[in-house]
Amino acid sequence: MSIHIVALGNEGDGFPEDNRQSGLIWTYLGRSALVSETESSLLLNSDASSIAYPVFTEYQACVFGNVRLVVHDCPVWGIFDSDWYTSRNLIVGADIIVIKYSVNDKSSFQEVKDSYIPVIKRTLNHCSVPVIISAVGMRQNVFPSEELPCTCPLCTSDRGNCVTSSEGIQLAKELGATYLELHSLNDFYVGKYFGGVLEYFMIQTLNQKSSEKMKKRKKSGKCHGIRPPQLEQPEKMPVLKGEASHYNSDLHNLLFCCQCVDVVFYTEDLKEVVEAHKIVLCSVSNVFMLLFNVKSPADIQDSTVIRTAQDLFAVNSEPTFPVTSQGPPCNPPVRVIVKDSLFCSCLSDILHFIYSGAFQWEELEEDVKKKLKDPSDVLGVIEKVKCILKTPGKWHTIRYIGSADTFTLDIGPVIRKDCISWSEQWERRNQTKQEKEREQVNCLKNCRSYQAKRPLWLYNTSLRFFFNTPMLADVIFKIQGSTVPAHRAVLVARCKVMAAMFNGNYLEANSVLVPVYGVSKETFLSFLEYLYTDSCCPASILQAMSLLICAEMYQVSRLQHICELYIITQLQSMPSRELATTSLSVVGLLKKAKFHNSDCLSTWLLHFIATNYLIFSQKPDFQDLSAEERSFVEMHRWPSNIYLKQLAEYRKYVHSRKCRCIVM
Repeated sequence: MSIHIVALGNEGDGFPEDNRQSGLIWTYLGRSALVSETESSLLLNSDASSIAYPVFTEYQACVFGNVRLVVHDCPVWGIFDSDWYTSRNLIVGADIIVIKYSVNDKSSFQEVKDSYIPVIKRTLNHCSVPVIISAVGMRQNVFPSEELPCTCPLCTSDRGNCVTSSEGIQLAKELGATYLELHSLNDFYVGKYFGGVLEYFMIQTLNQKSSEKMKKRKKSGKCHGIRPPQLEQPEKMPVLKGEASHYNSDLHNLLFCCQCVDVVFYTEDLKEVVEAHKIVLCSVSNVFMLLFNVKSPADIQDSTVIRTAQDLFAVNSEPTFPVTSQGPPCNPPVRVIVKDSLFCSCLSDILHFIYSGAFQWEELEEDVKKKLKDPSDVLGVIEKVKCILKTPGKWHTIRYIGSADTFTLDIGPVIRKDCISWSEQWERRNQTKQEKEREQVNCLKNCRSYQAKRPLWLYNTSLRFFFNTPMLADVIFKIQGSTVPAHRAVLVARCKVMAAMFNGNYLEANSVLVPVYGVSKETFLSFLEYLYTDSCCPASILQAMSLLICAEMYQVSRLQHICELYIITQLQSMPSRELATTSLSVVGLLKKAKFHNSDCLSTWLLHFIATNYLIFSQKPDFQDLSAEERSFVEMHRWPSNIYLKQLAEYRKYVHSRKCRCIVM
């Protein structure tokens, strides 16, 4: 396939005619990335072209890999007019026409307008050919930084020799052409600007020629007695929709259901405040890890954490202390006394804030404000929560010395790097109480903005620390001769079957050691990992199916959907050759999916077998399909039986004597 371009006009701007390397076409072909390296010399057949086409200079190159590009360039109208018959034939056979002139040579533009344009108009009356008008050069009477032309006498005298943009645009409108202005023949203007437009029309020309070629083939194919059959598209596979995560809501509901409680908070006068769970509290705070002996003071480098645990909480282990909640077997709830009365009054809101997993500081601030009217008290509670949740910093005291009163505000970790000096405290002695409150509110806003920049605490990363570890474990699963420690609170929150098992009239409710049957240890560990982290990554399709069966056993629907999507994704990514040689039984997966009530996966697998009918019909396990399943596969098979019959008839016809050439 080839593309023929005819270039008309002189863009040389005073250059001699034989200086071809300064021309637009030569520059484009020499710098275009489309030109093949084997043709980088740009076969300039001036001698040969002078015999075939004496009017034009011919350039030849190879573009788009194997497409032949032939350019015929005629810069002077006098030579063009001398051989009118040859010139007209080349224009009629052109795929793209390029008209070029210099903006600083009025005569070249006038020659294009008066001589070339009428000829092109007469040619375009019979056919549609894309035309590109290229104005080359920088106008000499306009400064680069100014929009208006220079009014000096020298430039005014030369203004008549320049071609304005409006004249070029008007000419393009009359011809229905694309207008370009190239200020110079550098890589940008020629390669990117002019080359981009030219290559666009070259691609359009190739597409048009390809479509015409296909039409000719179709017309020629009509003369055959039998047309080749057309293969229809396979049916669309059913779409599986995943289930949204309810991980944070599961743990948040754990605070309200009061199941598996192992921590009870009390006021200093021994009144119960709220119940909680060690595993959740320790997953977000080193303060609680220190309080419940998960970590020792030697493990914590920040002294603020140790001081916060000592100042806010105290663990009471006296046997006469009242106990109202029942914890796990042989492990009564830990009784924690809250020393700070203001913090204790807001403790239920603080635990609601922690258990939600979202850490909405503005909502916590509003809840605290409803119970504490003083802004300084609100700020103090918020800062204590920050320190509990591992916010770095040191506790310090700001003492406001006023004329009427003196009070101390403990604001927790230092947000700013600079400390308040005694001179600053002395300068603040004349502040009014209203100014003090305004400053406290601003400090609270800074606290929120600082905390907003920190990443949110997510349980699926913090609870991972306690997965398959004996720390705080209150239940042990015995499976295949091994033991797996776990935490009742997480299991009850994340799995309804285990919630009923540990809180109902079952042996597991009063037993620390719980046996597990019918599941391998690896599969059960993957199941527990999902409960702790809300994510799973099976190693293979078979492991995903085993995990799906375990999820169906414990009624965890979202994990079932994840396993289904994993199996579908893995099967879809297999090429046909791998499907034909794999030892994996897709029919066996179908049987397991149906047996364990995975309707979405079983329906998808039936469609998958039908879509790859030619592969699975050759496998031995294809005979294990039931009559109903076989009927479904035969009805939705691809390619269809009708297409295969038509294809066999067409092949028979092609190889018969009727299709052979009579001459041969």
